Amino acid sequence: MSTLEADTVLYSILALVIIENALEIYIAVRQVKVYRSALTVPNELKAHMSEETFHKARKYGLDQENFGIFKALLMDVLLLCLELYVGLIALIWQLSLNVVERLHWDASNEIVVSLVFVLISNVLSTFKSLPFKLYKIFVLEEKHGFNKQTAGFFAWDQLKGFLVTQVVMLPITAAIIFIVQRGGDNFFIWLWIFTGVISLVLLTIYPIFIAPLFDKYTPLEQGPLRKSIEDLAASLKFPLTKLYVVEGSKRSSHSNAYFYGLWNSKRIVLFDTLLLNKGKADDSELTDDEKGKGCTDEEVLAVLGHELGHWKLGHVTKNIVIMEVHLLLMFLVFGYLFKYAPFYEALGFQPGTRPILVGLLIVFTYVMAPYNAIINFAMTILSRRYEYQADEFAHKLGFEHQLGRALIKLNLDNLGFPVYDWLYSTWNHSHPTLLQRLARLKELGQSQKKVQ
Repeated sequence: MSTLEADTVLYSILALVIIENALEIYIAVRQVKVYRSALTVPNELKAHMSEETFHKARKYGLDQENFGIFKALLMDVLLLCLELYVGLIALIWQLSLNVVERLHWDASNEIVVSLVFVLISNVLSTFKSLPFKLYKIFVLEEKHGFNKQTAGFFAWDQLKGFLVTQVVMLPITAAIIFIVQRGGDNFFIWLWIFTGVISLVLLTIYPIFIAPLFDKYTPLEQGPLRKSIEDLAASLKFPLTKLYVVEGSKRSSHSNAYFYGLWNSKRIVLFDTLLLNKGKADDSELTDDEKGKGCTDEEVLAVLGHELGHWKLGHVTKNIVIMEVHLLLMFLVFGYLFKYAPFYEALGFQPGTRPILVGLLIVFTYVMAPYNAIINFAMTILSRRYEYQADEFAHKLGFEHQLGRALIKLNLDNLGFPVYDWLYSTWNHSHPTLLQRLARLKELGQSQKKVQ
């Protein structure tokens, strides 16, 4: 009976993987058809977007989507199903046991074996993903003018990323297993409290200690832009303590801005690629392609008005609360199901072998997959709602036209394609499309005029 149950579990997981990825690929193919058929600039953008830029964006989007489909078919369908079928996870666990025994460590200590298991799995995962990273950065992004990384920069970046991941991940893994082993019947509550605290700690320390290991952060120099940002923050009672520019242009020419920090210590980070001519008064250091790109001070202020709207409207806090409720439910289900033997036997483990870490993987990744898909879709919808609200907040600050221009510029500089299949956009986009946001800003402006 146990073998039959294990086979049922295995084939159910395989079916779930195939169905989930088939849905994702179907939706992606719909967007590929849009890239191939949408050949004219939308009327709303004809004054801003040239035919040349439109077709560059179309080809960039098409290349990205085709690459994504190929990667999904190879990695997420063929290779993953093969790994599950041959019991690769159980083989790595056995290898971990062998390594622990060879090093004369305690092979009966599940925490020790699990840490070796995590390390081996991460090494394997790194090498599996490496060809795709190399192609994406040095072929796809290079082809469309976005890659700024050298081979040496990439190699050092990957090595640092791997080492930092292990330093953070291994102690957390050990703590999780310890809590499950010692937490009693209600261990999932202690696990939830632990992960909640760790999440807040990581949110605090990542930008301060970890992010600077990968990119250079410098204070925004004194001047009109800094003064305007500080005045805006003060008017909203935003507790701004630091204002940085990150040298993202060494990695990519894509641009962004964000804020971080808990309670009364907030920091704002601007990508240098967001600023007009990277914020340089002398543009002689820039390439011809870089000159004229980025937003004016007014447009940067409008972007930050939008970002600060997320803070003022409590979007970050709401997302943290939702995440914590979600985690509690996930741990509760894990607590009830992780001892179910066929889960482990389905992945190639011998009867009686039930590693806690593997149980966590099975429940979170496969058992809860339908629930995760629903939650992710719901969060995508909620995120779009938040974006509209933040746009409206920026509009109320008087940034309607500046925000509209900034959105268009950022879209052009990042070669964002303005036309999307409705299902693709609904399923994938955490932000409304450019045309949707411009239409909403226009609608808000017209409503304001009627009131006046």
